[in-house]
Amino acid sequence: MREISINARHIEGQPMFRLIDKVKRLEAQGRRIIHLEIGDPDFGTPKVITEAAKKSLDAGETHYGSSWGMTDFVEAIRQTTQRSRGFTPATDQVLVTPGANIAIFYAVFCLSNPGQEVLVPDPGFPTYLSAIRMCGAVPVPYPLRDRNAFRLRAEDIEPLITDKTRLLIINSPQNPTGAITEPDALKEIYELAVKHDLYVYSDEIYARMVYGDQDFFSIAGLDACKERVILSNGFSKAFSMTGWRLGAVVAPPEVAERMMLLLQTTSSCVSAFVQRAGLEAITGDQQPVREMMAEYKARRDLLVNGLNAIPGISCHLPGGAFYAFPNISSFGMTSEAFADAMLDKAGVALLPGSNFGDQGEGFVRICYASSRENISAALDSIAQACKAL
Repeated sequence: MREISINARHIEGQPMFRLIDKVKRLEAQGRRIIHLEIGDPDFGTPKVITEAAKKSLDAGETHYGSSWGMTDFVEAIRQTTQRSRGFTPATDQVLVTPGANIAIFYAVFCLSNPGQEVLVPDPGFPTYLSAIRMCGAVPVPYPLRDRNAFRLRAEDIEPLITDKTRLLIINSPQNPTGAITEPDALKEIYELAVKHDLYVYSDEIYARMVYGDQDFFSIAGLDACKERVILSNGFSKAFSMTGWRLGAVVAPPEVAERMMLLLQTTSSCVSAFVQRAGLEAITGDQQPVREMMAEYKARRDLLVNGLNAIPGISCHLPGGAFYAFPNISSFGMTSEAFADAMLDKAGVALLPGSNFGDQGEGFVRICYASSRENISAALDSIAQACKAL
């Protein structure tokens, strides 16, 4: 029998879906499970956004469009970038994508050759590793350390740079830790990229999800994405649009063009009605987004305070996104064993930190995109289950 390709063997998927399968089996048996494992907002997409999509469909916007994206949507992205990051990209720097995940693959494919190295955060989003290996490149994890509250540090990255290093992937606010890296640290990382002539892929999917007094700072503003920074963003998290599959990239023109051609080859274009929804999301009433962010902050505070009250668990207060990453190493078990115990004994689904890299061992990821009622119930159940460990 003929074998599948080497490329296909490098497709890894995401480890969390193994847990999802187990959760579904338990629920089929009648168990009530509190879901704190998946980063999917529990809010519906704001009505003004869905109405914009409906109007587009009714207007007959159901045909092929530009692979770059609709002109007015691209213009809105340019203006939003100016307001949020301090520079206005040229039109040929902006590419509308079918979600933010695929942009990771586009960037790695267009910026690295087989055998070259790509630096990735550890713990970090598992798709980074899969995309890199699919392209024949080599992922090189750099550590995000508990003692630094999981913030990026140039001194943890530079020793790993070799003559094969091509691309550095960063993510702030960060999945799975919720950490936000300070502007000064990001400036040091940018200087590191200049020194070693690296591209920087800045995954900013959680940029609008920043809590407290701190403002979001983007490394993209340091070169206006003209030379080495590729800014990736999406609509899934802040606008509760995970199923819409809509994102955008700002990149140096020659990189954006190559990514556009890859999109054209694989997807043709992003659906017009989805882009109309995105246009409404960033130009329309922002009150629904502000209300969701305020609720996430309240949930974060409830969750982290509750976790730190459980003997044996300690947790940093995450500055953004909607994840907490508590340390459970005192229980003397792997993060996967702890997650299994919480599912079996407490009826709470959360993700082992080891799903996100070797540095995630001893931690678990808890997503607070769930109601305060669910979070309170989960905390009670986790506390009881921990007593028996």
